[in-house]
Amino acid sequence: MKKETLFPVEEPASLLDFLLLHVSGQSRNSVKHLLSRGQVLVDNVPQRQFDLPLSPGQTVTLLPQAKGGPLPFPVLYEDRDLLVIHKPAGLLSVSTDTQKSRTAYRITADHLRSRDPRSRLFVVHRLDRDTSGVLLFSKSQDLKDKLQENWNGLVKKRGYWAIVEGEELPDSGICRSRLTETKAYKVYSAKGEPGKEAVTQYAVMSRKKGYALLDVELSTGRKNQIRAHLSELGHPVAGDKKYGAETDPMRRLGLHAYQLSLTHPDSKKILTFTAPAPEPFRRVFPRFFAPL
Repeated sequence: MKKETLFPVEEPASLLDFLLLHVSGQSRNSVKHLLSRGQVLVDNVPQRQFDLPLSPGQTVTLLPQAKGGPLPFPVLYEDRDLLVIHKPAGLLSVSTDTQKSRTAYRITADHLRSRDPRSRLFVVHRLDRDTSGVLLFSKSQDLKDKLQENWNGLVKKRGYWAIVEGEELPDSGICRSRLTETKAYKVYSAKGEPGKEAVTQYAVMSRKKGYALLDVELSTGRKNQIRAHLSELGHPVAGDKKYGAETDPMRRLGLHAYQLSLTHPDSKKILTFTAPAPEPFRRVFPRFFAPL
């Protein structure tokens, strides 16, 4: 199969039975593999549930398998307009002068093109290299432009979990300043200098042996905003040596983008994407995070 195939649902059936009836030349196990690999969409939403009930009027889409195999990170959501991944820590979102090929964007774009050479992918927003979590791409230039032109108006929530050094901070707070950047690419709050307005809200979710787990929400999305603001509060993100952290309990930056909620500029539907906490977060705060 070299391109996606659409099957209209005309009678009630379970998803697995429907696929066995319509996908020729595939065994039951092969069809199950199509589901587990995320190649099956129902009304443009990926589905892995074998017994999902289907109703007349729905559409099942079968995507071709990428030649290079599955992506090295989870796909949280995909439809004809958007693709959302769970970016791992340590991977750049987009290319730099020194790193062109191994980025979340390049890996995902190449994967799509191996499935369909006509596919295109566009960067909507970014995460720092060492921050994991929800990363959104657009499949069209038009939608990408609409999202970026009114990003703050469309986004309902950008939620992060941050593990910071020190337990002694207020249960909640708001950091508001104008951020600027040094020649060494370190962001800080400018006092009496020009800068970009940044607003960060936080709430303490748990405290444990010199660390606090924060639920952080951005009202603005500036480079290194959370890292700079928490450092200036005297509670740098764990593992963030650049912004003053002295410990590294997880051997990675303690920052994870767990939720992105926004209004689709065309359909006006509110879409919410979530990425589960990485294993190192669960190890440090096992009582807060439910088992996977």
